[in-house]
Amino acid sequence: MPVTFRRRKPLCVTLAAALVALSTAGAQAATAPAAPKLPDDPPTHSALDAPLFYQLLVGEMELRSGQAGVAYQVLLDAARRTQDEELFKRVVNIALQARAGEQALSAARAWADAIPASVPARQMVVQLLALLNRPAEVATPLRELIALTPPDERPALFAALPRTFQRTTEPQKVYLTLEPILATAAKEPQTREMALVAQARLAQAAGETAKALSITRDLAATSPQLDDTMQLALDLMPAEPSAEALITARLKAQPDNHSLRLAYGRALARAQRAEESAREFRSVTEKAPDNAPAWFALGTLELDLRHAEAAERALGEYLKRLPAPGSAEGDTQLIGEARQQTWLMLSQAAEMRGDMKGAEAWLQKVDRPERKVETLYRRASLLARQGKLEQGRKLLQAQAGDSNDDARAKFLAESQLLRDAKQWQAAHDVLKRANERFPDDPDLLYEQSMMAEKLGAIEPMETLLKKVIEIKPDYANAYNALGYSLADRGVRLEESRTLIAKALSYAPGEPFFVDSMGWVEFKLGNRTEALRLLREAYKARPDTEIAAHLGEVLWVTGEQDEARRVWQEGAKREPKNEALQETMTRLKVKP
Repeated sequence: MPVTFRRRKPLCVTLAAALVALSTAGAQAATAPAAPKLPDDPPTHSALDAPLFYQLLVGEMELRSGQAGVAYQVLLDAARRTQDEELFKRVVNIALQARAGEQALSAARAWADAIPASVPARQMVVQLLALLNRPAEVATPLRELIALTPPDERPALFAALPRTFQRTTEPQKVYLTLEPILATAAKEPQTREMALVAQARLAQAAGETAKALSITRDLAATSPQLDDTMQLALDLMPAEPSAEALITARLKAQPDNHSLRLAYGRALARAQRAEESAREFRSVTEKAPDNAPAWFALGTLELDLRHAEAAERALGEYLKRLPAPGSAEGDTQLIGEARQQTWLMLSQAAEMRGDMKGAEAWLQKVDRPERKVETLYRRASLLARQGKLEQGRKLLQAQAGDSNDDARAKFLAESQLLRDAKQWQAAHDVLKRANERFPDDPDLLYEQSMMAEKLGAIEPMETLLKKVIEIKPDYANAYNALGYSLADRGVRLEESRTLIAKALSYAPGEPFFVDSMGWVEFKLGNRTEALRLLREAYKARPDTEIAAHLGEVLWVTGEQDEARRVWQEGAKREPKNEALQETMTRLKVKP
């Protein structure tokens, strides 16, 4: 939106101010000590004549007095007269600082017209068209920029294009505008790779993931050492699962490519494929034991998978590889935060093993204020695990912070403490108070709905979940929870399937959502599809509740040996899991 320029002061006033400034400077110079005599070299004449000097002076003074519009006009005229690149750049910056995008673009175009051979001028025009979300106008200045750019610099130009347009609201138009230009550049050996990479990234941003995958496959075949190809494949994995084959093929060919294996492991973790992700990180730690990030990632996943001892080993190895406190290696603050986070995770692992003393010993090390709530919760959890639930609650309540964030965090921590202790009503009451203080908070409403379900209050649970969806339409967990509740009760099964499909549209492949879909298919009588989905969910995340569902479907389809094996695996992880115990009791299966 163009900036509204303020009313211009009379020029005579501005010039008078300039002359006052000059006369003051002259008076100060008259009283200064005489300068030493300089050699009689021929004087160097400046291109700055008197009219231009005054024009620049007026422009800068108008800018200082807040008259950005006047300064823009005065200095733009000076830039046109002098054809000075730095002055044009100054004018563009004045407009940008005043949030006057159209004026900035006009100045950049004037710059390009005045100096046809200027690469920076064309770059600025392209960048401003991207900023103003006008991709349809970018083809001509981009072609001019390519023509002006030295051949050895063009690959970098193409590589930068996706970043230039990453904030556009019309990615399809960007792709359609730039695709012919990039296709032409892809025919030249020197620019082929980066032009194809840019084309694939823009296609992906435009939702043309099949096209992006096709280009990525072409690059993988013809440029097998190009790292950008693997990053494209990693980015495409959620939308185009077959892109994963490109990554696994590269890792087979380059088994010691640890950076790629780490990136692949992170992609698997984002896809909620924890077991497979842990496998990749474990491979890196075995082949490159000094790789600290791999140890941390492995420890995090082992903890998430409830492998307490394995998590402790990995996190312990990570701590060994962190620079010592006070050393000159790395960012001291980041290293300190990493150490504190690791201590908290080690405390959680010790608690998981039932080692309360060891868990408290790790907590004693944590002293960062920003970790206060998490540390308090862990201490309260330790007390609750030792039969001192009320003491744990009091610990949390006594440390209520002043800020809303602290108070909200304390409500969630106390409710989780009660939930772990199966105190459903008390947890519900805490969350109800939280929602009275923080109305329309989707996370708090969701947690309250879960406690309502535990209390058998199905109608209030549904009302709360529908309110969450109304407040935040992309809250995937709410769709899944509502759909799963219907499926588990065997009611409104088609509605249940629709709700779970909605959840999966927001989080494709999320194992718990896939488990819910498998469960509703089972309830609908589609046992083959149910078995396929539940196997997929369990492979991605061998959770005990998923094991309960998969085991039940295996049991009723006659695969009872496998059902027992799956249940035994689940019981090993969580011996007291309610869903598993209820399933085996109902089916009259002995542990």
